[in-house]
Amino acid sequence: MSAIPFTKAHACGNDFLLIEGKYAPKDLKAFTVKICDRHCGVGADGVEWIFSDPQADARARLFNADGSEAEISGNGTRCVAAYLVSKRKQEQLTIRTGAGIKTCTLVGDEGNHFEFETAMGEPQVGSPFTIKLAFVEQAGIPVSMGNPHFVLFVDEFAPGWQAQASEIEHHHNFKFGTNVELVRTINKREIDIRIFERGVGETQSSGTGSCASAVAAIASGRAQSPLRVTSPGGSQTVRWEREVFLTGPAEIVCRGEFFS
Repeated sequence: MSAIPFTKAHACGNDFLLIEGKYAPKDLKAFTVKICDRHCGVGADGVEWIFSDPQADARARLFNADGSEAEISGNGTRCVAAYLVSKRKQEQLTIRTGAGIKTCTLVGDEGNHFEFETAMGEPQVGSPFTIKLAFVEQAGIPVSMGNPHFVLFVDEFAPGWQAQASEIEHHHNFKFGTNVELVRTINKREIDIRIFERGVGETQSSGTGSCASAVAAIASGRAQSPLRVTSPGGSQTVRWEREVFLTGPAEIVCRGEFFS
């Protein structure tokens, strides 16, 4: 039996296990599924595996709770930044993700609670289109934040929306699957969202999902930058000035060892 040290952190309830790459087992997928199990493991939405990088402060590989690898998590990247800052006081960090190097700037900290502004890169906004589901046709706006999103605007979050979101996630229109966000516009400066993440399911928050939702709302004339994005886990701020900047919290919850 081997003991693998981990740190658990969350950003607005979107939780991750942070593990140094030197402890990575051969089968990252199987191990991630095991440790992310909320009953028989530690429990998390995913694992950020942290490696050294010659051109950045760290390289992060994100594996979702189902074992699939994703390009990036905005919240996960911020949790990695919190982990690094807790070990070495540094106001700005560069983290290489599957969607390129992201810069996290520390804007506040108190104990194990940190606040960062992350430069998320330039979004790619597609034209709205409609997909045919089992019982309804659904219009949405595709947005890439280095990972795929399909943003739906709704008047309310209807009961059972998760089933429809799951169907969209696996729809043949999205070759590699997609993250799904439902967006309710409150006013020009605030939106409320629900998130169904590819490879995870419903989550309390999403950094890239908050960015994609804000970008879709601004691009369609429903909102203006900067924009407050509220999800069940809390609020983040998205500023879009060609590049997208995401500001939000990250909190280190605990450290421990997982026996595998």
